[in-house]
Amino acid sequence: QVQLVESGGGLVQPGGSLRLSCAASGSTDNIYTLGWYRQAPGKQRELVAIIISDGITNYADSVKGRITISRDNAKNTVYLQMNSLKPEDTAVYYCNVRRMVWTRDYSYWGQGTQVTVSS
Repeated sequence: QVQLVESGGGLVQPGGSLRLSCAASGSTDNIYTLGWYRQAPGKQRELVAIIISDGITNYADSVKGRITISRDNAKNTVYLQMNSLKPEDTAVYYCNVRRMVWTRDYSYWGQGTQVTVSS
């Protein structure tokens, strides 16, 4: 099992910045992707950014150039630096990790952290 604890959400004005953190604990070996997803009211959960084991990153088109995903392997923590925030970034943000054990793929989710962009 992997436990994920997110932090860093809150209320920010348009154009502002936030940094989300997600600390993983438990069976953190064989993790091969770390990602952030978000879900706005009435919408499906969507990928925001993902980083895979070799360091390659991928971003949703809507956040490219404004949001950066990074990781600290020593701390088993993944970060999401969000700049130039827009009202449409308002959502609950979820951390996700995927872990491969033998041939079985496991996916774990954090509890979510609210990000509200509003003046």
